[in-house]
Amino acid sequence: MAKSSKNLASVIEYYDKTRFDYRVSWDDSETPAVHFGFYDDGAEKHADALQNTNRHLATQAKIKAGDHVLDAGCGRGGSCFWVAQNMGAKATGITPVQSQISDCKIGAKKLNLEQKVDFVLADYCNMPFEDQTFDVVWACESLCHAEDKSLFYQEAYRVLKPGGRLIIAEYLRSDRPLSLKGEKLLHSWLDTWAIPDIDTKDEHVAHAQSAGFDQFEVQDVTNKTRTSLRNLHRNASNWTWFSKILQLLSLRTKVQHQNMIGSIRQFEALEKGFWFYSVMLGQK
Repeated sequence: MAKSSKNLASVIEYYDKTRFDYRVSWDDSETPAVHFGFYDDGAEKHADALQNTNRHLATQAKIKAGDHVLDAGCGRGGSCFWVAQNMGAKATGITPVQSQISDCKIGAKKLNLEQKVDFVLADYCNMPFEDQTFDVVWACESLCHAEDKSLFYQEAYRVLKPGGRLIIAEYLRSDRPLSLKGEKLLHSWLDTWAIPDIDTKDEHVAHAQSAGFDQFEVQDVTNKTRTSLRNLHRNASNWTWFSKILQLLSLRTKVQHQNMIGSIRQFEALEKGFWFYSVMLGQK
């Protein structure tokens, strides 16, 4: 079994201390999203775009009724709820953050989905599941938090059934290394979101192939997410001054304020071409 990620403590702290921010400023719907939205002709508003991300990933992964989907890094459970309600699949979500598990269980009970979804406190680099358990492994903007992405790929391959699909939505760096200024700007975003680093396209392909995935595709879908990324940048830019005042008054934590700074830097780094948003699909 793969070794556990070393970044868990910072990830747990980040999501515990930004829990209020995500709930109030981003999404508090019945299928809550802690990810960016995919905008297209069928989704022109924030709430629709967030659900459209789930729809796009489910379609790419060819999820069907009766499939068992593992959401590796499930956040507040929104994607699990969505695939259960809309695809007729069973979903298991895992996260190392206990407060998220609590939110997930409350949401499942509220939506009467307790027989279709379940949630486990676990690290996706060291999963407590038997081999060949799942039809689909789903990771939406969660793989970034692993220090060694190859460990996730090894575990995903292990728990997938033969013919199972891996679907990932993730940030990819355009090169390694970037210029000194590029690395500094990129990490002024990553460091504030408990992301140790992001990998290149070639690095992800190498991880997937080494784990055993013969079929692995990387798509650049930045055009679908740019509006959502820009909106976060605009909102954070408009309210950073107020967040700083609240921090000085001890009404916001340093982690919360730095989260807003990172929300600005992520789009600046995107505009400089230092990273792009991808959807990756593999099959066992």
